[in-house]
Amino acid sequence: MPDRALGGKPIRRIVVKVGTHVITNKDNRIVSKVLAQLVEQIAYLYEQGIVSVLVSSGSVSAGKEVMSRGLKATDKITRRQVFSAIGQPRMMRHYYNLFQDHGMRCAQVLATKRDFDLGRHRDNMVNCYEGLLGEGVIPIANEDDAVSLSMSTFTDNDELASLVAELINADMLILLTDTEGLYNGHPEDANSQLIPHLHVDDPVEQYIQKNVKGEAEGRGGMESKLRVAKRTARLNIPTFIANGKKDNIITDIVYGKPAGTKVTG
Repeated sequence: MPDRALGGKPIRRIVVKVGTHVITNKDNRIVSKVLAQLVEQIAYLYEQGIVSVLVSSGSVSAGKEVMSRGLKATDKITRRQVFSAIGQPRMMRHYYNLFQDHGMRCAQVLATKRDFDLGRHRDNMVNCYEGLLGEGVIPIANEDDAVSLSMSTFTDNDELASLVAELINADMLILLTDTEGLYNGHPEDANSQLIPHLHVDDPVEQYIQKNVKGEAEGRGGMESKLRVAKRTARLNIPTFIANGKKDNIITDIVYGKPAGTKVTG
């Protein structure tokens, strides 16, 4: 059992968020091989006594693969709702089959931001996650894009992952993206260097590069990941921003190998 969590406490629970760019190709199509590699790592950790919650983007892209040419709706919100509603079962079919190959079970947990409000909604979410984890079932979380109202949506799945990590008292949060982590310049600049470790009070926001998202792409970016990582680290949950396309990235991080950018309190 790796002793990488708070004060040498063994790691037993982690939250892994995988972004759209990790699991899609340049044509925004879901890549099954990448999903299989992620599931294989989660299955391996499970055998070592470490349970995971997977926060997975990709439903909008999965839906757009089916409906991109036949969709009549022109309203941006409606299009996203339709893509998400169609894509969610496609994503879960992928994950269900992959986990089944490892003799494991998974379950879908869709949520809106209101579900994390203190009181009955939050208590119900705790019961759901604890019930699934207690049965050895891997929860796969995503925002319920099909029904979320604008005032109760998450900023993106990075925020959802942070809230889930807090909810289940996770020992670690891993935010997987398509870059190695946070750089002190543009990632493609030869003079830029990866920042391997930073603290919540380090003023590194100046290094963030702005980008524009397409319709089927995730809403998060490095700015969001850094903000979420600092928020989560303030809760004494070490948070990593790393390249989800790299082999064994999840297990490498859990077992303490240098990878990505680590954010601590």
